[in-house]
Amino acid sequence: MSVRSARQRRLGQNFLVDRNMLDVIERLAQLQGADVVLEVGAGAGALTERLARRAAHVHAVEVDERLREPLQEAFDRRPNVTLHFADALELELGALDPRPTKMISNLPYSVAATVLLRTIERLDSVREWVVMVQREVGERFAAAPGTAAYGAPSALAQLACEVRVLRAVSRSVFRPQPNVDSVLLGLRRREGEPAGVDPQLSAFVHAAFAHRRKALAGSLALSLGGGREVRDRARAALERLGLSPGARAEQLSAGQLRELAAEIGELGLGARR
Repeated sequence: MSVRSARQRRLGQNFLVDRNMLDVIERLAQLQGADVVLEVGAGAGALTERLARRAAHVHAVEVDERLREPLQEAFDRRPNVTLHFADALELELGALDPRPTKMISNLPYSVAATVLLRTIERLDSVREWVVMVQREVGERFAAAPGTAAYGAPSALAQLACEVRVLRAVSRSVFRPQPNVDSVLLGLRRREGEPAGVDPQLSAFVHAAFAHRRKALAGSLALSLGGGREVRDRARAALERLGLSPGARAEQLSAGQLRELAAEIGELGLGARR
């Protein structure tokens, strides 16, 4: 399989064709005249067209070269639309000009979680997201501590943003219909939060969740090395924060994980990934 066909298969193409759902996304986006939108997965351009009517500028990203000609025909003469034929996982987000303020997208399912976290981390100019994602991905990002869906992506997103599932989406709004359910996911960057999550804190969160069947202290010891010393110091730090020394990572909120990382930061936990 060629690199091109592998990308097409990985990203998939389920075009959003339902006008009512496009109306819903347009309404939830609450675009203002000065907004600059990042759209990943432009597809056939139905959502792009809606966004371009209301936003100052739209950066439309599409990896499928089969769509180059129709997208260029539709938007090359639109001065407020820039087409980027690239993989969103490789695109230099910081080089986008003008800088995006919102991300409104029907995201390719196979890369949705990675793209979301990448934009949270690298685009401090983006303050709000309204994105179509697979239901499991949306529920994971919005999951509360103590639930089965809560994990590292939940904590990393919630460290920077308020996250909620906006509404369920019927499979019938796509052509062809996907074999999975979808939701619209909304994120709003917390006031005062910089882009993304500090790399050391991100490494700590990944290490905390790396061994979900073990207590958090044990997961850190296994993931970061240091054995009993790391485990004991992590347990002591949990106790100092008023938490159970045997707590699992999924029991801690994003804020508590941040506090714990700061409490034991002298271990250099973010240095290893």
